[in-house]
Amino acid sequence: MNPKNLMILASVVVLLGAAHAGFAAEATLGPAELRARAKAFILPLPDKMPGAEKDLPAQIELGQKLYFEKRLSVNGKQSCNDCHLVDQNRAGVDNEPTSEGAHGKRGDRNSPTTLNAGFHFAQFWDGRAKDLVEQAKGPVLNPGEMAMPDEKEVVKRLEADARYPQLFKAAFPGEVSPISYHNFARAVAAFERTLITHDRFDDFLKGDDRALNAQELQGLNLFLTIGCTTCHVGPTIGGNMYQKAGIIHPYANTNDMGRFKVTGEEWDQYRFKVPSLRNVALTYPYFHDGQVRDLGSAVKQMAYMQLGKELADKEIAALVAFLNSLSDKGRKASR
Repeated sequence: MNPKNLMILASVVVLLGAAHAGFAAEATLGPAELRARAKAFILPLPDKMPGAEKDLPAQIELGQKLYFEKRLSVNGKQSCNDCHLVDQNRAGVDNEPTSEGAHGKRGDRNSPTTLNAGFHFAQFWDGRAKDLVEQAKGPVLNPGEMAMPDEKEVVKRLEADARYPQLFKAAFPGEVSPISYHNFARAVAAFERTLITHDRFDDFLKGDDRALNAQELQGLNLFLTIGCTTCHVGPTIGGNMYQKAGIIHPYANTNDMGRFKVTGEEWDQYRFKVPSLRNVALTYPYFHDGQVRDLGSAVKQMAYMQLGKELADKEIAALVAFLNSLSDKGRKASR
């Protein structure tokens, strides 16, 4: 189906879901029936990300070191981990509305989590990178982020370090010049493909009736019936399509035109990659500009903007409870 027709169909489904939400939300289902309904839209996260079967242990080890390497920024003040914190069991974000670059200036978009990112169909809010390798190349050379002048300077710094020549040689055996900008990005991507999370909701999907409590089950039932699954589907519960921010009621920030900046197509105005809801309770603040810090407020605003529905407080509480079940068991917010 043509992508534009698919998005029109999605919008119709949203409206139908909103119209019938009051009836559907009252349904009471047992865990087994609710699980079966959920699995029509959502499956557990796979054990490996696409491409991981080709990653060598030496590439993953190198990528982890590079992920934390501050010399990849122009003034040695910033690494990938400064905006996408994964050490100390953190959730792949800095929990800031927007992140500071090496020179202290903030960008205009929220830094998304690197957890499970390799499952997404594209990278960045506007999808301008097709995969993790292409994404890893962007921030290092972005003047507002790590601000390195060019690829040659990156390679020069890596070659000057006592450790990296041997690490790159082990990671990319047989290559005449293993230290390259492309191989830097390949190694970082290999490490990021290990960042797969494990949560109670997957335990439920795999058959554990006790994984979710009563309120969380109520929230799951609401999630499945009021229209959320129009966009938030698949193992990552998002990250696999673009959608307009404000289908029924506009989003407050009309300055960021979203994917339109990439394609120039009028259809793409205010469209962004649908964020994954895995670990959403840990990856605040919300939306592409990071302007909403509270998860309940984000749920309320999404229902109004995307579904045209004003949720009751108990509905919001149930949905938030369900969304908390999507947090990795060993992860925590950065701040």
